[in-house]
Amino acid sequence: MAADVPHHTTASRATDRPGDPSPFALGLLLRRAHWRAAAVMGEALRPLGIELRHFAVLIELVNHGPTVQRDLAAATGSDKAGIMRIVDDLERKGLAVRKAVPGDRRVRAVEITPQGLELFDAAHVAAEPLAERLVAELGHGGPERLTDLLTRLAHPADDEA
Repeated sequence: MAADVPHHTTASRATDRPGDPSPFALGLLLRRAHWRAAAVMGEALRPLGIELRHFAVLIELVNHGPTVQRDLAAATGSDKAGIMRIVDDLERKGLAVRKAVPGDRRVRAVEITPQGLELFDAAHVAAEPLAERLVAELGHGGPERLTDLLTRLAHPADDEA
């Protein structure tokens, strides 16, 4: 109930503008930075015929090898239907294949193809100049400091078991 919420006239309204003192400011800035980075990386992937959602799955396949769809969904923040569409797209493009999992006829593991690996490597080459442009305003050592800070935020030390 609104009547139960204390009213503070000095409270900041959450925005994503520089200098916002709101407790939501960091999350909002991270969201805006993500959108900008996603747009830049999407620009690198577009000529290769894939989107970030496809590339996220290829990253998982490169990092972990053949992976069942439910694990791909969890790793990429997708749902069951979404991951099925992504894997269908990757299969249609010849970038991944579904293979039977020994011991469970109902489960299929997704595996990157040699063509998928070639595209994965090409994406990195295409993204490099765009990534440099993305962080150009951070100055000398800025990209490394930002990566370190974001890594610590995304993977707190207490999560390292």
